[in-house]
Amino acid sequence: MAEEKQSQIRDRDIGTEMRESFLDYAMSIIVSRALPDVRDGLKPVHRRILYAMSELGMSPDKPYKKSARIVGEVIGKYHPHGDSAVYETMVRMAQDFSLRYMLVDGHGNFGSIDGDFAAAMRYTEARLSKIAMELLRDINKDTIDYAPNYDGEEQEPVVLPARFPNLLVNGVSGIAVGMATNIPPHNLTEVINGLQALIRNPELTPLELMEYIKGPDFPTSGLIIGREGIRQAYMTGRGSITMRARATIEENNNKARIVVHELPYQVNKARLVEKIAELVREKRIDGITDLRDESDRNGMRIVIELRRDVNPSVVLNNLYKHTAMQSNFGCNMLALVNQEPRVLNLHDMLYYYLEHQVEVIRRRTEYDLRKAEARAHILEGLRIALDHIDEIIALIRGSQNDEQAREGLMTRFGLSFDQAQAILDMRLRRLTGLEREKIEAEYQELLLKIAEYREILASEELVLNIINDELEEVKQKYGDERRTELTIGEDSILDEDLIPREDVIITITHSGYIKRLPLTTYRSQKRGGRGVVGMDTKDNDFVEHLFVTNSHHYLMFFTDKGKVYRIKAYEIPDLSRTARGTPIINLIQIEQGESINAVIPVEQFDDENYLFFATRQGIVKKTPLNDYVNIRKGGLIAINLREDDDLIGVRLTDGEQEIIMGTMNGMSIRFPESDVRSMGRSATGVKGITLEAKDAVIDMDVVKIDNDVLIVTSKGYGKRTPMADYRIQSRGGKGIKTINVTDKNGPVVGLKVVQDEEDLMIITASGTIIRTSMSGISQMGRYTQGVKLINIRDDDSVSTVSRCDKNEEADASLDESGELLEEHDAQAGEPADSNEDGAGEQ
Repeated sequence: MAEEKQSQIRDRDIGTEMRESFLDYAMSIIVSRALPDVRDGLKPVHRRILYAMSELGMSPDKPYKKSARIVGEVIGKYHPHGDSAVYETMVRMAQDFSLRYMLVDGHGNFGSIDGDFAAAMRYTEARLSKIAMELLRDINKDTIDYAPNYDGEEQEPVVLPARFPNLLVNGVSGIAVGMATNIPPHNLTEVINGLQALIRNPELTPLELMEYIKGPDFPTSGLIIGREGIRQAYMTGRGSITMRARATIEENNNKARIVVHELPYQVNKARLVEKIAELVREKRIDGITDLRDESDRNGMRIVIELRRDVNPSVVLNNLYKHTAMQSNFGCNMLALVNQEPRVLNLHDMLYYYLEHQVEVIRRRTEYDLRKAEARAHILEGLRIALDHIDEIIALIRGSQNDEQAREGLMTRFGLSFDQAQAILDMRLRRLTGLEREKIEAEYQELLLKIAEYREILASEELVLNIINDELEEVKQKYGDERRTELTIGEDSILDEDLIPREDVIITITHSGYIKRLPLTTYRSQKRGGRGVVGMDTKDNDFVEHLFVTNSHHYLMFFTDKGKVYRIKAYEIPDLSRTARGTPIINLIQIEQGESINAVIPVEQFDDENYLFFATRQGIVKKTPLNDYVNIRKGGLIAINLREDDDLIGVRLTDGEQEIIMGTMNGMSIRFPESDVRSMGRSATGVKGITLEAKDAVIDMDVVKIDNDVLIVTSKGYGKRTPMADYRIQSRGGKGIKTINVTDKNGPVVGLKVVQDEEDLMIITASGTIIRTSMSGISQMGRYTQGVKLINIRDDDSVSTVSRCDKNEEADASLDESGELLEEHDAQAGEPADSNEDGAGEQ
């Protein structure tokens, strides 16, 4: 006996034993407890709870059941760990402030955002939520693999079918051995939009997917400050996202107060209030006189009363700095891929989910095919029986027992065992004519289904189409609006308080030189004046764009290739009037061969305004402004242009305006903006005007009632025509004549909607600029040629026109008779000439 025991003892190096044992333990923790599967986004405990509830029949249409019963089922069959760990996990899945889309529908006290614990499991009840059923849908159709439970007496799913991407939608956090995961929740609609885009184009990069998945969407709402952390997380799998509470400053009895409505994700409200009170007691934050939590069932409301003599913005910034009202979410997008932990970027997470869905659809289709073929096989036997019913009845009556009758049917009619058994089990009522028709109809329907299933299994495209359609169904059923607002990061903005808010002129040349000038640079002159030199252009270059904006507005640059770029006006160098400017490629990453065809200033991006596009071939498009809020440095596709077409105009509208378009040959059309439906950012658009041969759209503008339509031609002629002379037409027509184009005045180069209280800026190809009052331009009918607005040389022509606000200071230089007082031009060194017939020379 002693010798037998001695033979079971083996020498073992303790270092090797410790290393191997710890690795086994670590992998067990990683795979079996702490990390989610990339396919369904669930840890084993979450998966076991949902599966156990499903097996108990706790669907959303059934009554609630005691939480203790659920916990007992989970730990008894699938999860051999403590009951408190299982119950706390189930509680979190039922909290609307923990999960973006709750998977458990709880009834009773399941805790609060103040950190209150849930009631004991014997007091609460629960059932599956409606969206949780989408994780379990088709689980009984052999769509996933099963594995033995801990004691081998039960089977549990290795993964759930997960008909929506739960890993991104609800996020997950967990600490394993030597690694941790922390994935933020996202908006279901945005994630499905990203998946559908990936189905259409599998080569999309994480940055391109950000056009659809804007960023995390936390259940507690709040704000996300900056995009760099999101971009890093989506590209590398790791990043830090700055979250901030949503707070407003209110006035109350001549005193200000700060009201907090939303908190960053996973911030305890009660502890936050305690922290603020502690900072006030320690005098680290000054100016707070009262602090109350007025939250109720209608929403969160923390009121912070302030002294009259303090700046509420300073107090709010101190609260962001010293409390959890601003905190960071450290993204570590770690998940199990084929039972191995991997850090995944955004594309990887969506790709592996789609791979899982392809397998689910294929296995479901194979299951349905087997069932359909088995049923069709039985129906084929029944059809044979109905065709030989008398002989079959005689054979059965002549048999001694079931086995003899079955063998006889199989031998006589060549039936299988299942077919013969089905005939023996057939009831006499199936012999009626109506039942015969039902069998035949069911058989024909099954043949169609079998053909369809086989077609699906043979085509990857059909499988992806099914996934796309079912994702769309989930989106329509459970999708909602984004809760967390994405804002521009303060660390990426210059100190704008040091930059004065003023109106400026931006000029861009054909060769791509841009500069900024104060609006007062150009004095007002009378119609027909000779102008001043506005830019020293190089040979064969000329000013193509000139417009007035505010130094703090965004400038959106639209190119002839249909792309858009964005910078702030103050980022453009402020240069002298005669300076050439800075190459625009130093400011925006415009591609080689692109040229700026439209520029529009925007104060802020919202969902109430639209961008209205017009192209040279007469195509128009309307897109919500907030579709362009995330413009990368490398630009963004603004409109898909047809072959040989260019973008010629973009206007900011409210969706209810009227549009007027003008063509090179003097035609125009006026139509309601509502004739053009709202389209996506990358749409092509619809026809705005039908063009004659060799004609092209040169400009478009937004109609303003009681204003005039200004037309300017290439040879310096122009006129104003009352808007009432342009009747409203339907979009897509040929339009009406707006000016009589001749060799004398040349083709139309500009169409603007103007009023008397504005000035007109005219730029020629050689770089000469004139500013004149709009009221000095004659009103004429649509069929006239116009009058000369600027006297230009034979080898020069008007290239660009722009309207701007009236220069009051410049108006003071006019004497009582309306003549321009003599004023020397620094460039020419001689008085500016002005006469009524436009005889001035440069």
